[in-house]
Amino acid sequence: MQDWPEREHYTAEDLIQIIRILRDPEAGCPWDKVQTHQSIRKNFLEETCEALEAIDADDAAMLREELGDVLMQVAFHTVMEEERGRFDFEQVCREVCEKLVFRHPNIFTSSAAENAGINGWDALKNKEKGRRTLADELDTVPATLPALMRAQKLQKRAAGRGLGITTAEDAAAALKQAEQDWDAAPAPNAEQAGELLFAAVNAIRLAGLDAEEALTFASKRFRDELLADQT
Repeated sequence: MQDWPEREHYTAEDLIQIIRILRDPEAGCPWDKVQTHQSIRKNFLEETCEALEAIDADDAAMLREELGDVLMQVAFHTVMEEERGRFDFEQVCREVCEKLVFRHPNIFTSSAAENAGINGWDALKNKEKGRRTLADELDTVPATLPALMRAQKLQKRAAGRGLGITTAEDAAAALKQAEQDWDAAPAPNAEQAGELLFAAVNAIRLAGLDAEEALTFASKRFRDELLADQT
């Protein structure tokens, strides 16, 4: 294999080519060439979480590095699919570009009549994916999302169809009932704990807040207060 040429600037195609070389069955890296989607699945999550930390820290250098690591994960999984003949990086880029253009007709389409017939982001996504049923909508909420985030998204999808809890008053009543059930239980179990959390998420959602962000803030404050007490 020839030496990799040094260069001042790299492109997305360079990244893809580097991953291809690392995955080469004969001359590739012993670790990289044996990886599968499942074996590096957790790496994708870890890199994404590190990018979120960089965003929260408002650290540009850290964010640049972490976004690069996320992009590397995208490239890695894409090359694995390329090897299987299912799709390549160009197709990934084309699909996301088409999606963005489709979801912003007010920006990319000059026809006001066409734009006027589309009501909101969710309606656009439903039209794009051909969703018709509640099951279709709920099934698009990934089971791998953090539990609080998934609960809030499921609740929002249901509420959009007038289902589940749709008012702050009902959410408060459901939360109170869940708390009473918890207190009355001789030995609270995971199911009751889940009901309590789910009811709390509903109340938080209908207060116009994000449950995942709220708990993240509370956890950070708890950590900071503990460390402050040790100084």
